[in-house]
Amino acid sequence: MSAVNQTPNKKPLDLVRDLSLLAAIAIVIGQTIGTGVFIKPAEMARAAGSAGLVTLVWIIGGALTLFGALSAAELGAAMPEAGGTYAYLDRAYGRVWGFLYGWMNSVLGGPVAIATIAAGLLRFAGFLFPALASPVFVWHMPVIHSYALTVTWAQVVSVAIIFVVTLVNCVSVKLGGEIQIALTIIKIVAIIAVIALGFAFAHHANSHPAPGPGWSAGGLSGFLTALAAALWAYDGWANLTMIGSEVENPGRNIPRSLFLGVLVVCALYLGMSTVCFYVLPFAKVASSPFVAGDVVAAAIGHSVASWIAIATMICALGSINSSIITNARVDYAMARDGLFFRVVRGVHPKFLTPVRALFFQAIVASLLALSGTFEQLSDLYVFAQWIFYGLQTAGVIWLRHKEPNMPRPYRTWGYPVVPALFVIGAVALTVNSLIAMPVRSGIGLALILAGLIFYVPWRKRIPAAQTSQ
Repeated sequence: MSAVNQTPNKKPLDLVRDLSLLAAIAIVIGQTIGTGVFIKPAEMARAAGSAGLVTLVWIIGGALTLFGALSAAELGAAMPEAGGTYAYLDRAYGRVWGFLYGWMNSVLGGPVAIATIAAGLLRFAGFLFPALASPVFVWHMPVIHSYALTVTWAQVVSVAIIFVVTLVNCVSVKLGGEIQIALTIIKIVAIIAVIALGFAFAHHANSHPAPGPGWSAGGLSGFLTALAAALWAYDGWANLTMIGSEVENPGRNIPRSLFLGVLVVCALYLGMSTVCFYVLPFAKVASSPFVAGDVVAAAIGHSVASWIAIATMICALGSINSSIITNARVDYAMARDGLFFRVVRGVHPKFLTPVRALFFQAIVASLLALSGTFEQLSDLYVFAQWIFYGLQTAGVIWLRHKEPNMPRPYRTWGYPVVPALFVIGAVALTVNSLIAMPVRSGIGLALILAGLIFYVPWRKRIPAAQTSQ
């Protein structure tokens, strides 16, 4: 495969539009619903302090997500390009802003999301196979004597899963999309089953949980912390725009899939939250490492809860698949434009997929999975991601002013109120993260700005790279 994937007198190889509307909806739902809805309710309960506030957090988080999706739909329909937010920020504010997002997503966002979801999958698997927590080896670092790197079987299996799913998506984006449809159907059925079983058999369990403490338990800071946890569970809706160049009829299908996908997710999350507090006492929800399993175990028994663990593993697998499909397109788009490592550049001549970008992403995600540091990095991910979500949504307003004649097959419903409310929410979340986690947030900002070290030399080679294409 040549550096630019082209032969004399032929057009450069490019990605193909093989993703149907159903596949696009499946990617929105599949990428959004991963491990968060099964793990984050406990963290949200501890932070918010009451079942009512947790429900309110899910509603506000869902509204913000829907507002962001409606705004992203306008950009995705107008600019159906690989890279999504990378392309939109480039167009709205200039190349450096698109690069900073792409850099963050390539070295932090995408790999952390994949490694974290893989870890969640193996946490569910540990419900059935406790031996997965057993260490494969422990390495005591010779310089830092107080630190020991422990690699468990769960981490090794996580790496294997990441590479198997990556190989599948190297072969065909259409195959990846079809697999995503199947996994998303299983995922929706699994969550509906937890909700239905909880309400149907709750009389066998404690169906009258204590309400928990009120607003004073966590205050505004606790509420915003719970919101950040909910937004991790809601995160993933924007990933569809990363593969805009591979969606059929993008002017119609990108807005439809974002709107319908987010609505389904919001409904499922509210149902899940409601059944958790209906079946379990508040304190049990707040301390549960796997709340879906505890709900079913309390309502019916541990034998059925084991099947729920299998279903949630499939849910996590669906999120890994969609995350691998979408995030690699940012690496591909940046390398295509000369703003990333050259080795990542190119489309496979037979499969017409960004094979190099897919494997680069798999390697970084696997290193994180083996290091065990991804759970700490997930907080950085949410902080960094919402900075750029806010910039992207503000870009809807700015581009209406800057390029009023740009063809827009879809215009944001409720403009300008809807994008403005989303931007306000993004600012509030970012400021709260800076106050609540100044060290981690500072590290996140440093990682983003570190990309400028590479941007300067890469920017100088852009004209030559563009000419060669």
